[in-house]
Amino acid sequence: MMQGVAKIIGLVAMLSSIESLFLMNPTKFPLRSVSKNLFKPKFSQLFMATTEKAPMKIDSMAGGMFTNSSPDTKRVIPTNMAGKTKFKIVYVVLESQYQSSLTKACDAINSGKEAVAVEAVGYLLEELRNPAVFEQFKADVADANIFIGSLIFVQELADKVVEVLTPNRDRLDAVLIFPSMPEVMRLNKVGSFTMANLGQSKSVIGEFMKKKKKENGSSFEEGMLKLLRTLPKVLKFLPSDKAKDARSFMMSFQYWLGGSPQNLESMLLMLAKDFVVGANVSANAIAEPVLIPDKGIWHPMAPGNSVFDTNEDYMEWYEKVHCPAAGINPKTAVTIGLILQKSHINTKDECHYVALISELEARGAKVVCIYSGGLDFSGPVEEYFYSKSKVVADSVINLTGFALVGGPASQDHPKAVAALTKLNKPYICAVPLVFQSFEEWQRSELGLHPIQVALQISLPEIDGAIEPIIFAGREGATGRSVPLSDRVELLANRALKWANLSQKTNAEKKISITVFSFPPDKGNVGTAAYLDVFGSIFAVMTEMKKKGYNVGEMPKDAKELMEMVLHDVNAQISSPELNVAYKMSVSEYERLCPFAADLEENWGPAPGHLNTDGKDLLIYGKNMGNIF
Repeated sequence: MMQGVAKIIGLVAMLSSIESLFLMNPTKFPLRSVSKNLFKPKFSQLFMATTEKAPMKIDSMAGGMFTNSSPDTKRVIPTNMAGKTKFKIVYVVLESQYQSSLTKACDAINSGKEAVAVEAVGYLLEELRNPAVFEQFKADVADANIFIGSLIFVQELADKVVEVLTPNRDRLDAVLIFPSMPEVMRLNKVGSFTMANLGQSKSVIGEFMKKKKKENGSSFEEGMLKLLRTLPKVLKFLPSDKAKDARSFMMSFQYWLGGSPQNLESMLLMLAKDFVVGANVSANAIAEPVLIPDKGIWHPMAPGNSVFDTNEDYMEWYEKVHCPAAGINPKTAVTIGLILQKSHINTKDECHYVALISELEARGAKVVCIYSGGLDFSGPVEEYFYSKSKVVADSVINLTGFALVGGPASQDHPKAVAALTKLNKPYICAVPLVFQSFEEWQRSELGLHPIQVALQISLPEIDGAIEPIIFAGREGATGRSVPLSDRVELLANRALKWANLSQKTNAEKKISITVFSFPPDKGNVGTAAYLDVFGSIFAVMTEMKKKGYNVGEMPKDAKELMEMVLHDVNAQISSPELNVAYKMSVSEYERLCPFAADLEENWGPAPGHLNTDGKDLLIYGKNMGNIF
């Protein structure tokens, strides 16, 4: 018995490395600020919602440079205080999917029978760039009872959070920081439980955890998530305050990962009962966390919103029940693998996922939608995109918008590359807008937030991702994710094109090679400085022929290739018939190019003055087998 208790106490000690639950080592990639001179936003004025204090007037450009969202939309004020003790929470999150769930949770408490009421205000991390909002953040924290933070990974904004929390930490009834930068997580305070020494000292347990994480991060992460579920059940039987408070933190973490309004309502009631002076909450009002598995295959039409543990179980339901009802032929349909973020499923903020699933299935495709409770998706990819060692996905879309391993915090590109190389299928990383609402993105001349470019375009490309298509945005008032219908159609189209291409043999694939020609119409075809253009193309075609591509009648060398393409080594266009592979009429061009009218502002109406005979657009080049 004593040995068992000793083991449990040892497990409690592991909480000093709680960030290992999500494989996060933010010091590996701390996001620094971008230049504030990229563009100057125009400010309009909003007023804070009425509170007991005089409202503070703040700019609607609440994110400083890139977002107009305001904490006003995330503020809940109780209206009926009769016989109730009020407590106040302030939360800061990277993404907005928790906003709706937290608002519903607070409304449920305020309209409920318990003798407590909650005032709440939330801040998106990016909003703290705005000086006026930052001042309001300071004021809100100054009279708060509980602070909650999650995924605070932008360095200069993490510093702002630390600046405000540090002088208020001892006064606050509880501070809960879920995976974030170490300096922020060190501010955790749940009764006697803290993480004050996080990352500052070495321990046998800490070194062991790092070693196991390095050996197999995905399996280690899954083990830690299981530990998170198991430990609270054991800790409640230990008498010490340390164990009780550690259990409160881990239960809060479970509720947070659960994400639903019901889970968050129970979390807030538990914290009020245990740590807010004067709060009277009955134990019966606090439900156990309702959680879906830490990983699995999800589908919005699955019975009871169930999650499948294996690809075989999923396909048993999907192909025999769902496909016939959806009009999908499971024997001939291509399969698109989708990688989802669990928090969007938990918080019921999955509308953008459902839109893409519906679009793909409406076009006759099958889908396999996987998720993970952590940020290492390499394990679920290898587990669910295979059946009996055979790859089931014909193309894959990562809808989280982040790197395959590590997400926004700490990337392991070699591990991601290994998993994707083994999969050997086209891999698209689509982009949900995180720091902007879709209205802001559409109005912006800059486009994507620069940090989002780094996190959701540049880093996934290192993994091997292609075609970063924006497909969803954040609705400004509620924070909920909304699909952008035309972008969803585009993303579905590209995924299906890649899926169909992946099923073809090399001999069936058609390849287009674009040859440098600038300035156009000036005899500069293939004359890039210090580059042997046609020599490079010849080398590529030679390798393609070895791999089974149809290259037609191969030229004997690079010079012959150049003559076949140009018919004139000087590339002088002296006749409209020279090197013409195809004549495209203006009507065909306008039908194939949806942006034809937009191009006229700078290029004039078709057929223009370049690459034309005055009537048609001329396509120059040479067909060699399936190579153009």
